[in-house]
Amino acid sequence: MFLSDEEVTRLTGRARPSAQRRWLLNNGFPHVVNGLGRPLLLTSVVQTRLGETVKPSKNKLNWDAVNG
Repeated sequence: MFLSDEEVTRLTGRARPSAQRRWLLNNGFPHVVNGLGRPLLLTSVVQTRLGETVKPSKNKLNWDAVNG
């Protein structure tokens, strides 16, 4: 669900939570801040931003309707 503190440090290259939050904001990673001041970042956000492919839809295109 969320990246671990170590994963956020690795992603941002920053050790301090304030610097991590600044890096995430500057690089367009949406996140929330927990009660300890640490950024919480969904793993799905990182996977999408770093190019993980999205599973194809199960809905199939109706080519007959497209071609008329």
